[in-house]
Amino acid sequence: MINIKEKTIAYFVLTLGAIIAIYPLFSIVNLSLTSKSNNSKVQNEFLGFYLGNYVEAWQRGAFNHAMLSSLLVSTSVVALTLLCAILAGYAFALMRVPFAKTILVLLLFGLVMPYEGVVISIYEMMRSLHLLNTYWALILPQVALSMPFAVLWLRTFFSTVPKSIIESASLDGANRIQSLRFILIPLAKSAIGTLATLLFLFTWNEFLLALVLIPSNTSIQTVPLSLSFFAGNRRNSEPPVTAAAAVLVALPVLFAYLFLQKRLIRGIISGAVKE
Repeated sequence: MINIKEKTIAYFVLTLGAIIAIYPLFSIVNLSLTSKSNNSKVQNEFLGFYLGNYVEAWQRGAFNHAMLSSLLVSTSVVALTLLCAILAGYAFALMRVPFAKTILVLLLFGLVMPYEGVVISIYEMMRSLHLLNTYWALILPQVALSMPFAVLWLRTFFSTVPKSIIESASLDGANRIQSLRFILIPLAKSAIGTLATLLFLFTWNEFLLALVLIPSNTSIQTVPLSLSFFAGNRRNSEPPVTAAAAVLVALPVLFAYLFLQKRLIRGIISGAVKE
């Protein structure tokens, strides 16, 4: 039993941590709503808050195109990664795969290796394939970089499924594909949902690959890259507009987290095992 003193200390530490985490976001939102840029020509207020910074950031930064690009890249990466990872995770967990241990060790290397060390190799590969400044230059490398984590995540789940369930399905005439589709994937919906959320957040916030692989095609720039260029041009003269742009960029990720937080936290705490 946790006594009152331990509970008080725990709540104090959690509250302090929450304040430290929320303060930067609060300060940015406060700057964007209460300060007016010197060059602003927009007069737009609501309940005492100045919204002109958001209007100017949206119009000048062309974030509508950047958000569509980020959405296309993120959903494509999530879909392709899940498709490959589900099949690979099932194979490693429930099938006899030649050199499985060696492959898993290589996946672990891919999991811990910082991609900053391979970004130049990725650039050269994309250039040789004539894919620079295209959506594929962002999608394919991020699928490859996400695979180690995704495969190990789903292998962990599939390994916990009782083999009696698979054997029962086999006795009923189900082949491997049918067992995976109608039995294992429904059981793994929590793990798959958590993995999809993490992959979406990682991909949406990816900056370095976009900077290196699409340096000159502004029409497909993702949100982090567009925000970087926008902030770099205005950080000295218009900090309120830059703060508004940062809030606009963070909103989709924030909404995605709020909508999926229960599934995400449950999946992380349980280690992506079945419910």
